[in-house]
Amino acid sequence: MGGNLVFKRKKKQNGKYDASRKSAYIADSTRINKTIKWNRSTKPISKSILFTLYTKKSKSMKEIAEILGCSLHKVSYWMGKHSLSRRTISDAVYKRANPNGDPFSVRAPHTPREWMLLGMGLGLYWGEGTKSDASSVRLGNTDPKLIKTFLSFLKTLFGVDAKDCRFGLQIFSDINPETAVTFWSGELGVNPSQFQKVVITRPRGRGTYRHKLEYGVLTVYYHNKKLRNIIMNELRKQSF
Repeated sequence: MGGNLVFKRKKKQNGKYDASRKSAYIADSTRINKTIKWNRSTKPISKSILFTLYTKKSKSMKEIAEILGCSLHKVSYWMGKHSLSRRTISDAVYKRANPNGDPFSVRAPHTPREWMLLGMGLGLYWGEGTKSDASSVRLGNTDPKLIKTFLSFLKTLFGVDAKDCRFGLQIFSDINPETAVTFWSGELGVNPSQFQKVVITRPRGRGTYRHKLEYGVLTVYYHNKKLRNIIMNELRKQSF
């Protein structure tokens, strides 16, 4: 289950990240300056200093320049001189979107039930998930039990609470949108405000769709590219 990929969940305060992040950054910079030995009067910036700040502490090159009291150009020059690989634009964007770290935590199954849940969750994502969406964990179905099983998979093994998900709903024109949202929010125990705009389509003809799609197709969205990639990697490892 990718035991080496362990992410500690960062708690939010009242649904928002701590507003004192700037002062925390200044304090962090002060601590780093006290522990890093670098003489500003000399030209080289050692590889160990850059590795510690850029790789271990995930500082940006601009932040490193501010911490060391030098130019961004100097940091960039010595990064290249020491052949230190840089984060991709995608990685940088992810870091800016998640300044306090990953909003989820990966943990391996410990009980037979959790191992079964892992298999079921991966199987559901393999069969019902939208693998082409590279930025989100996305799965849709008409069965509330199937959706709840997948949400349990996300919560138990990745620390993702249903309140942090978003939901899409596609219904036919002869289904009342409010009734459908009320049904799904009640079944999943989530707030109706988590639902995006309901998509309404016209039925193309008669048939048994009314029984199968009485409350429409519900799609779960968890917008996190990193978690999506972790689940996809687990699928590749489990494939026969």
